[in-house]
Amino acid sequence: MEFKSAGATDVGRLREANEDAFLISQERKLYVVADGMGGHQGGGFASKKVLELVQSELDRLEQMQDFTQPLQTLEERTITQFRLLRALQRANQSLFEISLKEPNLRGMGTTLTALQFDERFANLAHIGDSRAYLLRGGSLKQLTEDHSWVQEQVKMGLLNSEEARNHPLKNIITRSMGHERDVKVDLSKTEYQPGDKFLLCSDGLTNMVTDEEILKIVQENVLDEAVKRLVNRANEEGGYDNITIVLLEVLA
Repeated sequence: MEFKSAGATDVGRLREANEDAFLISQERKLYVVADGMGGHQGGGFASKKVLELVQSELDRLEQMQDFTQPLQTLEERTITQFRLLRALQRANQSLFEISLKEPNLRGMGTTLTALQFDERFANLAHIGDSRAYLLRGGSLKQLTEDHSWVQEQVKMGLLNSEEARNHPLKNIITRSMGHERDVKVDLSKTEYQPGDKFLLCSDGLTNMVTDEEILKIVQENVLDEAVKRLVNRANEEGGYDNITIVLLEVLA
């Protein structure tokens, strides 16, 4: 199966620096979005460094070919998921240790949403409030759950989706990489098919542009143009945050 992709990151209209980063690795069929926090020095460092750490750890794991998980667990998760899980956990530890040694980087962290394809599944590993979506059959499905205070209120029935989208505390996240030594990683997998489109993005897009408009733009444009239009729409709506988008399509 072949994949076509496009990506972009933009500082937005209000921020002085871009703390987002993204990765497109066609060779590895790996796509990642990271949204840093902790001031432009710490946040920008965290988002870029975590991409380096994850790639380095995946290289090591792929060469080792060593997995010790129980066989019953392997039936539920793919090898790709295990590699992503270990890579994110070890990258998190490394990032946390860097923050302890560098006073100017203390308190830094980053979201990370990673999508990697094997022969059958789109494998997701997710921490924070950046998102992954699947566009199939004219509908847009969110594949990740935001690790945020607002999302917790939605789950408890205290806020609806519209209230959550406009809530003043929507940027408070409950899980990030680099903030603590250990981190919980959400893992999932989706069986993909030709014609599927997957979207990874930071909250600089989803806080500004509705899912309905995102769907319309992605449906009506080729990948590169869709990415440009999404960035432009986020900026037209205020561009309050950095905007990062990776969009890919599964080809026949």
